[in-house]
Formats: sequence, structure tokens, C-alpha cells
Amino acid sequence: MNKNDDLNLEPAPKEFTPFAVFLGLLIGIVMTAANVYLGLYAGMTVSAAIPAAVISMGVFVIFFGKAHVMESNIVKTMASAGESLAAGIIFTLPALVIIGAWSDFKFWPTTLIAITGGIIGILFMIPLRRALIVEDEELSFPEGVASAVILEAGDSNDKTGFFVILKGVLWGGLFKIFSTGTKWIAGSVEAAFMGGGRSFFFGADISPALLAVGYIVELEVALLVFIGGVVGWSIGIPLLGVPAGMENLSALDLAWELWSTKIRFLGVGAMIVGGVWSIISVRKGIMSGVSELKNSYQSKEKKSVARTDRDMSLLSMAIIFGLCLVSILGLYHYLIGSWGATILTTAIMIFATFILVAVSSYIVGLVGSSNNPVSGITISALLGISIIFLVLGYEGQSAILATLGVASIVCCAVCTAGDISQDLKTGFIVKATPKYQQWAQMIGVLIPAFVIAPILSLLHHAYGIGQGLKAPQATLFASITGSLFGKGEKLPYDMIIIGAVMGVVIIIIDKILEAKKSRMRLYLMPLAVGIYLPVTLAIPMLVGGIIRHVVNKKHHGISEAERHSDKGVLLSSGLIAGEAIMGVVLAVFIYFNIDLGVEIYGAGVRDIVSILALAGISWYLWKISKRRKS
Repeated sequence: MNKNDDLNLEPAPKEFTPFAVFLGLLIGIVMTAANVYLGLYAGMTVSAAIPAAVISMGVFVIFFGKAHVMESNIVKTMASAGESLAAGIIFTLPALVIIGAWSDFKFWPTTLIAITGGIIGILFMIPLRRALIVEDEELSFPEGVASAVILEAGDSNDKTGFFVILKGVLWGGLFKIFSTGTKWIAGSVEAAFMGGGRSFFFGADISPALLAVGYIVELEVALLVFIGGVVGWSIGIPLLGVPAGMENLSALDLAWELWSTKIRFLGVGAMIVGGVWSIISVRKGIMSGVSELKNSYQSKEKKSVARTDRDMSLLSMAIIFGLCLVSILGLYHYLIGSWGATILTTAIMIFATFILVAVSSYIVGLVGSSNNPVSGITISALLGISIIFLVLGYEGQSAILATLGVASIVCCAVCTAGDISQDLKTGFIVKATPKYQQWAQMIGVLIPAFVIAPILSLLHHAYGIGQGLKAPQATLFASITGSLFGKGEKLPYDMIIIGAVMGVVIIIIDKILEAKKSRMRLYLMPLAVGIYLPVTLAIPMLVGGIIRHVVNKKHHGISEAERHSDKGVLLSSGLIAGEAIMGVVLAVFIYFNIDLGVEIYGAGVRDIVSILALAGISWYLWKISKRRKS
């Protein structure tokens, strides 16, 4: 270990320290809880990497008088692990509750799925590190590079960014108290009217978190999500008119019913095409990366390796993989009840996970984690797995449990692999030790995994998953598996096919725009997600994206560090965390039937107050973000 780090002239820096591990776990658990809530509410999560890096450096400056870049890198790595794990779970596992296979979230099955899926995603990514992160110059890993720039700029020992995040947490939490707690602010403002025998809907969710999501993903993505919403709600719903059996519904109820039973499946068809296209698009890069693995490990065995190129040992990886495999076999046997089906399910899961981890890692290198088509990839995997089980004659609840059991682990692995890819890119730039980051990521998966099931159960009893918290992806997976295996209503296959055709057309248009080097691009996945999600979510996101666009134009020519750590990004991260964490806290009051509501005005006045409140937060975000840097 200490041969002056073999090929390094300088002593090994302090990285994997007890304080860094403690702080990383603390931030990771908080961000995991926040993203569980946000994902169930909005159908998307946000990266914890940048806020975790800023918080970590602020804590080190406050307690030790100096920003510790290497230890902050470990903190960031651990904190983002829990956030990515939350995404993998909430996109899939609530489907078991929605479809009725589970009455509540079972602690050990949920926890084991989170742990094994997350760790397998890390294990399968490690052999790809050198090929994708070190040697492939085509892959930029934007979030990883941004985090590295922020860490390297952190030597200024400035605590301002840390306190900006805390302000965001405070305002986000207060807003949620007035919304869900006292009910002085409406959760959404919406209306609809009938015209020419058609329903026309308009409305918006009143949420600082969604405003902040739009600011973070920037205008291009927020605008595409909004356009998808317009296609579904302003074009699709009116075109359907009033189907038989819905004549007695109000204009508002009709709009929501048409979206729920028809329109959102256009988005499903488009997401399936997007997932398949993502796999096809990166096939050459994946094959090239995999072909490098054998030579890479053979060369490592024959010579000393620099500290900055050391991965976990093959023995450690084999032992951990073996433990995961045993756990998965036991878990699947518990869920399915047949050893034959268990072994088959495990084999399918391992094969699908390895392929899709490589796809996810490659895609986040090209377009970043924010544009990683996790939903499309997981839907593609879910359909492929379902077809296999249907051909083999599986049906009913055991088939649903097997299918969702595979999809949940695959989704956790895909999300975690994308996250560690960005983290390892950050480490490569700041000259960190890869094996320490890999161990940190595993700990960052292991500990937060234990809080996911209790939080899911609490939120389900308080808000109702699939109802108060819409859990869009999980609701979709419940619909697909229920329909295919005879436990639910038949899917509107005509809408899925139309959506798939739309997806192909959008891809063709985007390729034409790319060939013309157009600044405007028509990326499929944000559009598909926009069709699939309620348009009410897209409105505040669009406002946040517009604010970011105005700020970027004002700050044209600033450094990369300033662009990714401007006060708007940090305030937005705080707003998301504050609203989501307070949503979990208020769930405790709801669970124990403690009503905090105080009626002080009617619904009409509340809608006006709500719009003004969101406008006020928007103004505050714009005002703070005008300042160039944290």
C-alpha cells in the first residue's frame, strides 16, 4: 500500500476518512428521503452530487478551517449513491402495492432489492471504468466534470454556498408547511371547460421543488417536457372528445380520466422506442468498452498500478457479488415460491443488468445523468422479461412478482451505475483513488437502503401512493404487468402504437436537426416523459427553466465552476430538499391523524394566494441567481 504509491511521487492524500464517511452517510440519508418523496410526487429525481459537494466543503471550512477536496469527493460520492438508489426503487417497487400484490412495503424484501440492485450496478460498472472514463475521449460525463470543477474551485474556503442551500431548505420547508400542513396554499391550481364537445384543461402544480427542478435541468429539457405536456393535454385530450361512458363527467374530471386511461400511454409508446433506441445508439461504444476489459485486467496483473488507477480487487468483487447472488436467490424464492422459476429469474436479471448497466454508463457519459432514459430502459427491460415469462407459461401473481422483482433490481443497478460513472469521472479529474470511491459508493448504497422501506410505508399511509403521490412510473409498471398477466385492465395498445410511431418520427426529425448542426434539438425522452406526466408538473418546471435561461444569458462567458455552482443551482437544491423533507415530516402528522389545517379563506382566494406565493418564490430564485457565484 505504501510504496510511495508505486508510481506516484507524492504521498497518498487523505480521502476515505471516518469523518468523510460519516458526513457522506448523513447527507446521503437525507437526500435519499428527499428523492423518495420527489420521485413519487413528480416522477423524477435530481442529482445530489453538486449540493453534496458544496455542503461538504462548507462543513469542512466551518469545522476545520479549510476545504478538503479529496474528502469532499468521498462525501459527494456517498451522498449521490443514496439518491440514485431511491430513484431505482420508487420507479418500480411501488407497483407491487398499486397492483395489490403487497398490502404495504415489506421491509426486508424492499431493503434487499435496494442493496443488491445498487451494489450489482457498482460491481458491473467497475470493469468498464478504464474503457469508458479514462480512455474514451468521446464521453464527457458532464455532471462529473462539473462536480470536479466545483471541488477544485473549493479551495477558496467560501462558506456562502453552504448557507444558500440552507436558505433554500428553509423556504422549501416553509412552503410545504403552508401547502400540505395548514393548507393555506393549494397543491395545484387547475380548471377545465367544455367547448365543441371537447375538454380543454389548464393548470399548474404550486411547488418550489418543481420550479427548482426546471432551473437545474435548464430550459432545453424543461421546454421539451412542457411541449410533451401540450401534445398530450392541449391536443390529445381535445381530439378524443367525449368517449362513451364518460358523458356525465365534468370537464375537469373528463380531462383527467382521458389522460389516465388513454393519453399517457402515448408517452409509454414513445418511451419504449426511446429506450430501445438508446440501446441501439450506444452499441458500438459498449462493445468497444467491453472488449477492453480483458486486456485491462491482464495488464494490471503484470505491473504495478498507480494509486489513481487502482480499482477494488477482483477477490473483493467476487465475494461481494457472491453474497448478492445468494441474497437474490433467497429473495426471489421468497417472492415466487419455486426454485426453478427463481434460478431462471436470477439468470435473466444478471444478463439484463450487465447489458443495461453498460448502456446507462455510456449514455450518462454522452448526455449526462439528467438525460439518462432510465424510464425507457426499464420499460424495455420489463417488456422483454414479461415476454419471456409469457412464453414460458407463467401467469398471475407469481409472474408479476418475478417480473417486477427483476425490473426493480435492474432499475436500481442502472441508476446506481450512471451515478458512479459521474463520480468516477470526478475522481479521475481531481486525482482521487478509484477503489476508495467504489467502497464509498457501496457504503453509500448499503446504509441509506435501510431507510427506504419505512419512508415508503409512511408516505403510502399518509398520502396514498398512486393517488396523492401519483408515482407515475410505478403506476405504469403496475398497469403493464397487470394487463399482461391477467391481474388488471387491458392496456390501450392503439395508443401505445401511436406513441411508438410518434417516437420514431421524433427520432428522425432529431437526426435531421443534428445533421444540420441545429441549436434546436428534439430529444425523445423528455418529450415522452412530458406526455406521460400531468402537464401541471411541466408548468413550474418551464418557469424554472426560463429563469435559468435568462440568468445564463446574463452570465455569458463565466467559468464552468460558476455556471454549475451559481446561487440559483444551490438555492434550487435547497428548495427541493426542503420541500421533500418537510413532506416526509408532515406525513408523520397525517399518519397519526393530526390535522394542521386552518381554514382562513375560500378556495378561490386560496388559488390566487397560491399563484402569488409561487410567483414570489420564482422572483426570489431569479434575484438570488442573478449574482454570479456562490
